[in-house]
Amino acid sequence: MFIGHWAPALAVAAKRKKPGLGTLFVAAQLIDWAFFLFVLLGVEKMRLNPAISAVSPLDLYSMPYTHSLVGAMAWSAAFAVLVWLVLRDGTAGLIAGAVVLSHWLLDLLVHVPDLTIAGNPPKLGFGLWNYPAIEMPLELAITFGALWLYVRARQPLLGRALVLGALMLALQLFNWFGPVAPEVTAGTSYLALLAYGLITLVGWWMGKSAAKAPRLH
Repeated sequence: MFIGHWAPALAVAAKRKKPGLGTLFVAAQLIDWAFFLFVLLGVEKMRLNPAISAVSPLDLYSMPYTHSLVGAMAWSAAFAVLVWLVLRDGTAGLIAGAVVLSHWLLDLLVHVPDLTIAGNPPKLGFGLWNYPAIEMPLELAITFGALWLYVRARQPLLGRALVLGALMLALQLFNWFGPVAPEVTAGTSYLALLAYGLITLVGWWMGKSAAKAPRLH
């Protein structure tokens, strides 16, 4: 799951003014931001194995601090507190934390078994990455369905919404069909962080042009 992680952020932002879309975009991928930073630091591990699944060649064999359920809940709680402290809005904090936790739940659908409850086996994952005819249209449907809901409710500048949609689609297609590096390097993490940062920046930019109050009629 890549761009699908932003679907909860868009769906929530369609109905609520706070937290802002930029904050929710950070929340949606916070766990992967942390994971790729931890890979750079040697705290968590991954390697390339093209045979591990039909969609993703990443063997995510050690990620106890970000992709365990306990770890995800900790990141969720920490981000919820941060948003609450900044906005002085408890509901906004809870919503932001829930979007962080949605990352683990969506990963559970698509990952081959590499997620854990608390960092140790059993490893979990329903493995939709092995069924691209299901996973690919599902990811596109939830992402662009949520984007449509957001545009319909908040009426951002259409050009900005189209830029975000085109960027997400382009990066997702590259993720699925682009060339696979022979091994994991620091550049693997930098490329992922660049993609997350670019989409988050454009999402924030689109959100700045949205109507101040949701329009759900």
